[in-house]
Amino acid sequence: MSFIDPEIKHHFGGGVYAKETIIPAGNWLVQHIHHFDHLSILAQGSVELITEETTVKITAPACITLRAGIHHGVRSLTDVIWYCVHATDCVDETEIDSLIIAPAIMHQVKTIAQALRKEN
Repeated sequence: MSFIDPEIKHHFGGGVYAKETIIPAGNWLVQHIHHFDHLSILAQGSVELITEETTVKITAPACITLRAGIHHGVRSLTDVIWYCVHATDCVDETEIDSLIIAPAIMHQVKTIAQALRKEN
């Protein structure tokens, strides 16, 4: 397994933004912190979702709420399509991250990265 920079697609409509992330099987992502709670939809595949609070296996189809201020990471167990859904009037993919993503808390990032490196 390895950390990757995933393929991202942006979708805007009706005051809603959906960030589509495509994660090939056998990869890790350490995600960022969001300013606001948001929905995440696992449309395809299986992952382990890891936060500083818990590790849980999720299989599509699934919809979860990710709370604001919580770093999270995923280990893709299969090929994955994951959507993060945010309420916003922004329709510019070059600006959207600056509105929804908070600065990283490095000790939390390190904790998540260490957990992702552990093989099951």
